[in-house]
Amino acid sequence: CKDVVKEESLKIDSNCKNSLSMGVLPIAERPNWTSFAQLHHQFIDDELEEHIKQCSCSCNHMGYGNSMDYQTIGFGGLPDVTEHSNTRRTHSRQNSFSNSDSGGEIANANKSKVNLCDGKSPQTGQTTPVERKSKITHHAAAARCSRAHRLKPRRGSCAIFLTFVGTICLLTIGALLAYQHFMAPSRNSHAQRLKIVRRILKEVPLVDGHNNFAWNVRKYAHNSLELISMRRGPNAEAWTRPTWAQTDVERLKQGLVGVQMWSAYVPCEALGLDAVQVAIEQIDIIRRLTDMYTLDTMLAKSSKDIFIARQHHQMASLIGIKGGHAIGSSLAVLRSFYSVGARALSLTHKCDLSWAGSSASETENGLSAFGKVVIREMNRLGMMVDLSYSSAATARDVLQITRAPVIFSHSAARQICNSTHNIPDDILRLVADNGGLIMVSFDPEDVACGQPAYLADVVKHIKHIRAIAGVQHIGLGAGYDGIEEPPIGLEDVSKYPDLLATLLQDHNWSEQDIAMLAGKNFLRILETVENVRDYWKRADIQPLEQTEPQPKPQCSYMSS
Repeated sequence: CKDVVKEESLKIDSNCKNSLSMGVLPIAERPNWTSFAQLHHQFIDDELEEHIKQCSCSCNHMGYGNSMDYQTIGFGGLPDVTEHSNTRRTHSRQNSFSNSDSGGEIANANKSKVNLCDGKSPQTGQTTPVERKSKITHHAAAARCSRAHRLKPRRGSCAIFLTFVGTICLLTIGALLAYQHFMAPSRNSHAQRLKIVRRILKEVPLVDGHNNFAWNVRKYAHNSLELISMRRGPNAEAWTRPTWAQTDVERLKQGLVGVQMWSAYVPCEALGLDAVQVAIEQIDIIRRLTDMYTLDTMLAKSSKDIFIARQHHQMASLIGIKGGHAIGSSLAVLRSFYSVGARALSLTHKCDLSWAGSSASETENGLSAFGKVVIREMNRLGMMVDLSYSSAATARDVLQITRAPVIFSHSAARQICNSTHNIPDDILRLVADNGGLIMVSFDPEDVACGQPAYLADVVKHIKHIRAIAGVQHIGLGAGYDGIEEPPIGLEDVSKYPDLLATLLQDHNWSEQDIAMLAGKNFLRILETVENVRDYWKRADIQPLEQTEPQPKPQCSYMSS
C-alpha cells in the first residue's frame, strides 16, 4: 500500500510528492469517524481519501490511516438483533461469533484537541512507524495551514449553499405539515371517519380470524346449505332473524370483509369418537359454500389466492380447524386436512388432549413430545398454529419451539377481563417477540367478563394489546355466529367499519395503524408461514411419521 499511496499522491497533488515531508498527523490509535474526519478532511486529497476508504489492507497508508478509520464503532461483531428475532437463534449466533475473533477490540478515539497551526500533536503515549521516521516540522505545519487558508473562500461558498438548501428543506417540511393539518381528511364526525375507513379498505382487505357459520349449518340445518340462504330475501328471513345468525353475503359486503377464516368446529364431546369425521364434514360445508356463491367468494389456500380474490372483487375464504382433537392424534390426518384446504389449526378447545393442555383445564398441561412433533409438522406444511384456548403452558412451549409466527384467532386481554380464554400480558409480549398476531374477540365472555358488552369494550382490549405487544401484532377475530349476544354497536358482520372509525377518533391511531389492524398484519403472518414452508421444502425436510399411542374404543377397526 506504501507504493500505492505514493503513486496516488503524485497523481493527486504535485505539492504532495513526499507525504512524509508533509508532516502527517500521527495516528497512535484508531479514531472514530467523526474525529478522524474533523482532523483530516481538509489535509488529505479527495482521491487519496477515497482510495483509503475502499482499500481492504490493514496498513496505515504512511500515516493517513486505513478504511477502519472511516467506519462507525460497532458491537464487536455481534449480530443486530431485531424485534422479531427468535431468542434461540440469537443465542446460536452469539455462540458462533464467540468462537472466533471478530476483529479485536476497537481502540478508543483520540479525544485530544490539536492545534495544527502550532505544530502540536496529541499526546497518545504511542507512536506509529511514520511518526518514528519523521516528526512533524513547523515548516510542514505552516504549509498545511497555508493550504487550509486558501480553502476558506470555497468553504464560505459551500456554507452559503448549504444554508440555502437547508432553508428549502425546512420550507418543504413546513408545507407538508401544513397540508396534513389543513388538507388531510377530517376526523371530526363519524361519517368522515367512515369515509377514511372505506378508502383504507379499498387498498387493504379486512380480515376476520373466526366465524362459526359452518357449525350453525350443522346444528340448525343438518349440514344442508339448501335449507338456508346466505342472501337476504324472503327465503333467508327465518335464518337471519335469530340473534345467533349474524352472517350473510349482504352483511359481509356491508362490513367490507375481504378475508374470512371460517371455523371448522369440532366439540370436545367428539374427542376419541368421531372427531375426524365431524371436522371433515365442517370443511365440506365451507367448501360447498364457496362453490355455491362463486360470484361473492372463493376458497383461498394461500396469500396469492387472497390477492386473486381481491382482483376479482371476491371475498377470500380460509379454513381454520377449531380443536386439535380433530386430527385424532394422527399426523396423516393433519396432512390430509391441509391438502383439502385447512390453513390453521387451534391446538385445543375446552378440553385437554394427550399432547396439549387447554386453558379451560385446571391441570395447566403444556406440550407433550408428540405435541412438539405436531408443531414441527405444521411448520413444515405451512399451517398456522392457533393458540386460542391453549393453556399458558402450552402457549409458552409452542412459542419456544415454533419456527413460524403464531396466531390467537379469537382472544382478548386477561389484564382487562380475567377469563381463561384471554391472554396474560407476559404471553402477549412473547407473541410480539415471535412476530405473531392476536386477533381480538368480540365475545362478551372475553371482552366484558360475561356482562353485556359494547363496542367500547372491544376498543379497550384492542388498545391494551397494542400497548403491550405493539400495533404490528393485533388483528380482528370476532367469533360471529358463535356469540349469542354480540356487543351493542357490533351486532353483526356489517359493523367492522364502525369499529375502525371509532378507533380513528383517537389521534394516536393513524391510517397506517388501522390498515395493519384490519388486515396487513394477518397477511404478513400468512406470507411468513408460507416462507418457512418453502424454505423447508427447498431443504428437503420430509414429513414426520411419529404416532401418539391412543386407547382404542370398542367400535374401532383395530384395537392396537
